[in-house]
Amino acid sequence: MPVRVRLAPSPTGSLHIGTARTAVFNWLYARHLGGEFILRIEDTDQARSRPEYTQNILDGLKWLGLNWDEGPFYQSQRMDLYRQQIQSLLDRGLAYRAYETPEELSAMREAQQARSEAPRYNNQHRDLTPAQIAAFEAEGRSAVIRFKLDRDRTITWNDLVRGPVQWQGSDLGGDMVLARAAAPGEVGQPLYNFVVVVDDADMQITHVIRGEDHIGNTPKQILLYEALDVDIPKFAHTPLILNSSGQKLSKRDGVTSISDFQSMGFTAEALANYMTLLGWSPPNTQELFTLAEAAEHFSFDRVNKAGAKFDWDKLDWINSQYLHETPPAQLLEMIVPYLKSADYDFELERDRDWLLPLAAMIGPSLTRLKDCIELSRFYFTPTVDYDDAAQKQLSLEGVPELMTAVKSALEDSSGLTTTEDAKALINQVTKAQGVKKGLIMKSLRAALMGTMQGPDLVESWLILHRRGYDRKRLEGAISVGRSVS
Repeated sequence: MPVRVRLAPSPTGSLHIGTARTAVFNWLYARHLGGEFILRIEDTDQARSRPEYTQNILDGLKWLGLNWDEGPFYQSQRMDLYRQQIQSLLDRGLAYRAYETPEELSAMREAQQARSEAPRYNNQHRDLTPAQIAAFEAEGRSAVIRFKLDRDRTITWNDLVRGPVQWQGSDLGGDMVLARAAAPGEVGQPLYNFVVVVDDADMQITHVIRGEDHIGNTPKQILLYEALDVDIPKFAHTPLILNSSGQKLSKRDGVTSISDFQSMGFTAEALANYMTLLGWSPPNTQELFTLAEAAEHFSFDRVNKAGAKFDWDKLDWINSQYLHETPPAQLLEMIVPYLKSADYDFELERDRDWLLPLAAMIGPSLTRLKDCIELSRFYFTPTVDYDDAAQKQLSLEGVPELMTAVKSALEDSSGLTTTEDAKALINQVTKAQGVKKGLIMKSLRAALMGTMQGPDLVESWLILHRRGYDRKRLEGAISVGRSVS
């Protein structure tokens, strides 16, 4: 039987990085073994599930490149199957109706707490007589469905990450609820621990790969697999993603959803690459790879047991490596949404002749895509403010006249199309004015950029020229130079 794994997110929030990392590990394992990756939406919590969260999950997985082979399946559309299976357990005496009121259950927990006992259900309604059941129902009490757990049972499994795991039935909190309270004779809404087992069995899931925070559910689910007389999948409980303090990464740590990472300017390839490294060590020292490349080597014997600390610096570095290797045409398409978010005035098709070299120039300086807003702000304004160093340069003796000569040469030329055109014009003015080339270059940088530091001068000049901004800035620089001097 081929390997079949699944991702089963709950649409009660946006796609979390922990869930996304679980998706990555499932996808890698399935692809490594030529298996199948199934997507299931666990939306039985109707009070908290939202269609916009479902869409966010689907969009996030697609963006990351985690294509699934079957699904998405929705638990909310499978309620009849769950209720049939619960009724089967009732008919076989493996489950029963429990009629306690919320107040009675609360009193039970308070009494246990007073005795310094761990809270647990005491199974007091497991063996009700027909007369007792009739009396409770005559009172109009609703009933939950509970599954009989063997207190004396030792549940074991060989976890693919953690090795042999053992759990005592006495530590499972008493008979577990399979379905919420409902009217007499009815089966209420089935709950997570039951429906996940029914789904995994029905979908023939061979491996359950999930975070270690689910490990406490595993012994209960193993007992349910046995009760339903279906094959028990293999389990792999992966390490949690931790913050800098060693605690589980949560919303309190700021950005945790995939859509947030996307809006911050991380690429899908870089984020997927980084998530692969959160708990898994490749067999070589390579740190940059595609999902397909990682799948060739993925195995659980290289997945760590200890939690994986989230490292923003490492993610930034990986993202920068991807951006620096992105071709300008592709990079331009990627930065356009961020430029538009800054309300920069441009039209992609109309202005492509200067936007493309802009993307090529700022690409090597990008860490996140969002950085393009500040790196390119200079090219979206006709004029520029001059800092102290630029003013000092522009006020040097003869510099206003040099910039006037550059402006005149520019007006007499047929325009700047290539870097050779710009260099030829600079050489022309240098020779005509009898000055050193360095003086013109420094003065041009001050005039066009308003500062003595910045990106490549000639490439910047070509962009500004295509925008028609270079003449305006030269005029401003001449005026500043004369007023300061």
